[in-house]
Amino acid sequence: MATGRGRLSSFDLLPDEAAGIVRDAARELAKRERTQTEIYAEFVTACEALMAEHRGELEFDIPAFSSFNRFSMRKAALTKRLAQTNDIVKVLAEKWDAKASDDLTVITAEAIKAIVLHMLGDATDGMEPKDAMHLANAFKAAAQAQNVSSDRRLKLERDFASRVTAAVDTVAKAKGMTAETAEEIKAKLLGVE
Repeated sequence: MATGRGRLSSFDLLPDEAAGIVRDAARELAKRERTQTEIYAEFVTACEALMAEHRGELEFDIPAFSSFNRFSMRKAALTKRLAQTNDIVKVLAEKWDAKASDDLTVITAEAIKAIVLHMLGDATDGMEPKDAMHLANAFKAAAQAQNVSSDRRLKLERDFASRVTAAVDTVAKAKGMTAETAEEIKAKLLGVE
C-alpha cells in the first residue's frame, strides 16, 4: 500500500521565481472583484513574461485552467474559514470590555490553534510545504500572543499596585493616618493579606 503525499500539482512544480505571481493571483482571487478567467489570463501572461525575462534559462509548464480552478477553490475555502473565524472574534470583541481583552486574546489564540489543527487534518492529501510553514507560523503567533497577553497583564497589575501605593501614601500624609492604617488600606485594595 502506497503512502505519502501523492502526485505533485502543477502549482507545486512551479519554480520559486513564480511565487510572487502565485501570491498575486491568490490575492486577486480573495478580493472577489474580478472573474477567475480574467485572473487566470493575467496569471498566464505573468508566467510567460517571467520565462521571457530569463531568456530560456527558466522554463516551466504553466498550470492549466483546471489546475488554477482547483487552486482557486482551495484558497476560497481557506478564505471563507478565516472570514468566519474573524466574524466570531469580532462578535466576542464587542461583548468584552477592555479589562477582559487578555481573556479575548486567549480565546482567539485557542481558536487559531484549533483552526490550524483542523486545516492540518483536512489538508493531509495535498498540503504544500509552504502551507504547512504558514500554519506553523500561525500556531506560533497564537502561542506568542497568549504570552504577550500574560506579560501585559502582569505589567498592568504592577502599574496599578504602584499607583495605589502612591495614592494611599499621599492621602495618608494629608489626613495624618498611621503607617499601619495606610498599609492595611493598600493590602485591601491590592488583595494582599
